[in-house]
Amino acid sequence: MKKLINNPRHVVVESLTGLVRLNPRLRLLEGTGTVVAAEAARGTVAVLSGGGAGHEPAHAGYVGPGMLTGAVSGEVFTSPSVDDVLVGIRAVDAGAGVVLVVKNYTGDRLNFGLAAELARADGIEVRMVVVADDVALTGTSGHAGERGIAGTVLVHKVAGAAAAAGRDLDAVAGAAQRAADALSTMGVALGSCTVPAAGTPSFELGHDEVEWGLGIHGEQGVERSAVASAEATVDRLLSACLAAGRIPDGGRAALLVNNLGGSSAMEITLVADAALTWLQSRGITVERAWAGAFLTAMEMEGVSLSLLAVDDELVHLLDAPVQTSAWPAVSGRVNTEPYLPAPEAEVIPVEGPALAGPGRTVLDRVLTALQDAEPELTEMDQRVGDGDLGHSLDRGARAVREEAADQPARPDLVLRRMSATARRSIGGTSGPLYAVFLLKASEALAGIATPTVADWARALAEGQQGIQDLGGAQQGDRTMLDALAPAARALADAADIPLGQALSAAAEAARAGAEATADMAPRRGRSSYAGDRVKGHLDPGAWAVYLWLEAAAGALEAGD
Repeated sequence: MKKLINNPRHVVVESLTGLVRLNPRLRLLEGTGTVVAAEAARGTVAVLSGGGAGHEPAHAGYVGPGMLTGAVSGEVFTSPSVDDVLVGIRAVDAGAGVVLVVKNYTGDRLNFGLAAELARADGIEVRMVVVADDVALTGTSGHAGERGIAGTVLVHKVAGAAAAAGRDLDAVAGAAQRAADALSTMGVALGSCTVPAAGTPSFELGHDEVEWGLGIHGEQGVERSAVASAEATVDRLLSACLAAGRIPDGGRAALLVNNLGGSSAMEITLVADAALTWLQSRGITVERAWAGAFLTAMEMEGVSLSLLAVDDELVHLLDAPVQTSAWPAVSGRVNTEPYLPAPEAEVIPVEGPALAGPGRTVLDRVLTALQDAEPELTEMDQRVGDGDLGHSLDRGARAVREEAADQPARPDLVLRRMSATARRSIGGTSGPLYAVFLLKASEALAGIATPTVADWARALAEGQQGIQDLGGAQQGDRTMLDALAPAARALADAADIPLGQALSAAAEAARAGAEATADMAPRRGRSSYAGDRVKGHLDPGAWAVYLWLEAAAGALEAGD
């Protein structure tokens, strides 16, 4: 287990203390795991929720004006005790009663339920709303009922807004119950999670497996299958939500895309895009949508999708202002015009005949070599850098190949078009470096229909200089220049032999230069941050130079 914690027995209180210290509107009740709003208006209905810890930012992250008045936390994945809940009820009651929003787990229902009875005996009016939005268990038996999971956060929002609007106890509870009844949620996990006190994962998944319909406490789901695409995953989750029958055909809905804790923000917004597209294609009007980590299961990788059937009143409550640590600052309104036309890219006109014969063969062999080398270059770059070189060059090669039919015959124009393509299609460091290399090589060959070996040597040298001027690296810094510089010299020295043989000599010089990088200390690029750890590994950028030179030489020497 690797977690940034101190003592596993103190993680909950220390985490809540950190949250409260970051928000002057919050207070932590001493000796408890209960966070309350620092100020609450007298005569206003209080909204209290909670449950086990490990679901951060739920529940304490939603305490504040317009949402929860307080949140009671137990230990990780453990319901708070009756007394903890009772203390929370007494702390938040402002004379108008308390609405408890409780997820449908046995421990939560028992502890919150008994605390509510004791509070009533003390003269505090209490209403309890139970959320059971998990549709993965719909239609099955042998369990304690549909569980309350991420959709509960939307109930928090509705109840808090109703209370802030000054509604009475029954009206606030009624609004919360109406939201709970209109909710459907289903999730999928790509990995497990580790409770700090346990020290081992709650369950194991194979590298290509996912768990469907899991709960939020690390418990296993209803089915295990092979991992699917984001679109296929969204289809299964939302199909299950609609099958629950809580949203009519052509109805209106709010969407909550919830990160279970360990998935990247990139994956979550990608899933959100797929979910919006899926719903809109089926005639569902998505009135509001949010994506992020709302109710998690520690560091579990995965996502849940929640749909709330809405009308004007519920949309109004969802739109009401809040001041909490975790509820998104964005409005949730769906952008119906997400795209803006981009300026037209540079177009290099085709002058004269199109590229054919040996020139097209060389180009095709070079592109094929880069595409075939993607796994090798990716693996090499993962050892010494950020792992993107293979993908970047593959992407660039594919982009050039898509434009191959329009390539002009003149070498300088081919290189200029390839430079423009590299700028558009290759990101990171490789894009601008290859773009300037090709541009400078193109300028060196300007107007030359049939370049000699000396011309090509000059083009290679000019391209090398362009890389040095732009990136600041020199030969010996453990970069692509350690292959390119000796290749340029070798090509210049071979000016009196056929181009195929000259390129072969240049490729061998590039190979020797690339192999020498294994013993060099990195001084430029991503490898420079890894220090001596890259020793013994070739620089992947230098190796890529050898690969495309060797491919060009091979095409010419074969007489294709």
